[in-house]
Amino acid sequence: MSDAEDRERAIELWREAYRRQMDGDLEAAIELYRRSIAMCPTAEAHTFLGWTYSFQGRLEEATAECLKAIEIDPDFGNPYNDIGVYLMQQGKLDEAVPWLEKAKGAARYEPRQFPYMNLGRIYIKLGRWPDALREFEGAVRMAPDDAEACKALHGLLARLNGHHARRDGPARERP
Repeated sequence: MSDAEDRERAIELWREAYRRQMDGDLEAAIELYRRSIAMCPTAEAHTFLGWTYSFQGRLEEATAECLKAIEIDPDFGNPYNDIGVYLMQQGKLDEAVPWLEKAKGAARYEPRQFPYMNLGRIYIKLGRWPDALREFEGAVRMAPDDAEACKALHGLLARLNGHHARRDGPARERP
């Protein structure tokens, strides 16, 4: 086969692996991602293989696949975000931040709002409300129709307004 044919077949394998992953057949997905990578390594196949490993709690292997993806294509943002998420899952919030910032700045990344949402979640856990607010606002700017981003932003705003109302006492009408 030619390089172009190998790449096309690798993409077909990657797509089939993704379908299997979404159907919950993780072992078949892993095998298909590996076959895709053997045929033509892509950042996408490594990233999604890592994501599949993460479903099995194999976070070190998941991270290793993301690092391979970054080596292949440093402009692909998904593996940066995924490493940030894996660190979050391990409670390593401060370590996750630089990875999520890199995802935000990546040239090629969809869905662009995810690293903003993840940073917002971290900052809430750390009690850094203004930073969380900035990130959720960024998520809504990136994806104004994303219901989860809008809910996170409005939820934080309501929380902040409630906090200020309690701290300042009841609101008074002006004469």
